[in-house]
Amino acid sequence: MSSRLIDRVRGAQARFRQTPGSTNLEEYERIKRALHNEIIESLDFEQVGSTPRDELADKLRETLTIEVEGRALPLNRMERERLVEEILDDILGLGPLEPLLKDPDVSDILVNAYDQVWVEKRGLLQRVDARFHDNRHLMQVIERIVSAVGRRIDETSPMVDARLADGSRFNAIIPPLALEGPAVSIRRFGTRQITSEDLVAMGSCPRPIMEVLRGVVRSKLNVIISGGTGSGKTTLLNVLSGFIPDGERIITIEDSAELQLQQNHCVRLETRPPNVEGKGEVTQRDLVKNCLRMRPDRIILGEIRGSEAIDMLQAMNTGHDGSLATVHANTTRDAVSRLETMVGMGMPNLSDKNIREMIARAVDVIIQLDRMNDGTRRILAVTEVVGMEGNVVTTQDIFTFEQRTVDEEGRVRGTFKATGVRPRFASRLQKFGIELSHELFRFEQDV
Repeated sequence: MSSRLIDRVRGAQARFRQTPGSTNLEEYERIKRALHNEIIESLDFEQVGSTPRDELADKLRETLTIEVEGRALPLNRMERERLVEEILDDILGLGPLEPLLKDPDVSDILVNAYDQVWVEKRGLLQRVDARFHDNRHLMQVIERIVSAVGRRIDETSPMVDARLADGSRFNAIIPPLALEGPAVSIRRFGTRQITSEDLVAMGSCPRPIMEVLRGVVRSKLNVIISGGTGSGKTTLLNVLSGFIPDGERIITIEDSAELQLQQNHCVRLETRPPNVEGKGEVTQRDLVKNCLRMRPDRIILGEIRGSEAIDMLQAMNTGHDGSLATVHANTTRDAVSRLETMVGMGMPNLSDKNIREMIARAVDVIIQLDRMNDGTRRILAVTEVVGMEGNVVTTQDIFTFEQRTVDEEGRVRGTFKATGVRPRFASRLQKFGIELSHELFRFEQDV
């Protein structure tokens, strides 16, 4: 390294320590990046990919210490350690995203541009200091991720979905579709599985409602979980699947494997996108059709989003009771309308009445979720599908949540309460030895 660069590093760091303003900080980071790139180029690890991270870290620390001390660079121990970690992340990991992926409180990582990174923590979005050097640096990380799973991303194929090693869902979109540079979205999944007791403790679902849902699943009623993006549909689906007895054969179908079932008798299926030549695609509808030949006791569909709604509803109507699925919708009535639309798109020859009859016979319970303004997820309604009246699918709410206000700390306050209607499925639960107390349908609970 030239003496001129060393002088620039010393000068920038001195100015940064004396007047820690944004301009001096940016200059210091720019100089440090120059040093960072030079050290990476000077390393000679021919077998980096096969070397354990701890062993590589030790070698790198040793090399870095020699480089820094030999050049009398003004870096203290903490700065050296940080530099080592950044180099390791660039060599082995995902660069600036690595610390965020290690944070258990981060549920979403959103990269709007190379210098704009946002995360969701405890349901709230916030901007963080992490940043890439430039768009090229961000593209290198994206390409490293997609190549590891056999995908590609370029101008001819500028969108990609993938799954990280920890199971997180990864999406990237690049120019010319993304106007201001590559954009990345990562949906993370916690290392510890959320249980029904956790949902009760967090105020997402009171215990009386959870007890009813436990009975609904064990008595093999067909359940649709409805809600918007990030409302907790997959989390609740995981919790409800935990109520399925161990002896039953479960088959899960997902676009991107997210479910974390604990039962032993479980087969997991995942769709496959088309290859580079546009061939080899396997859709959710293909998997639903195939799983019917696999002797399932339960079918769990991660999300109904297209023509697979037809086969899923037909399966529910032909002996595959106890199926679970999610759908994007704002209310339980919207969930019924969305199912109707998706079936109609796949079978345009069916009349509206026939489609609604299919839905009314197949679906027993719809659970509506929402993410509140304070970041909490709550069950807004548990609705029973009753049947048909004329050309309309009739439903009745069993439990609801009513928001009252927002307190001084910004927390949403409201009341879970039963509507007083005893569901028609109570008689089915009795056949499975599950008795529902009359008190369950008269309770109120403030949160």
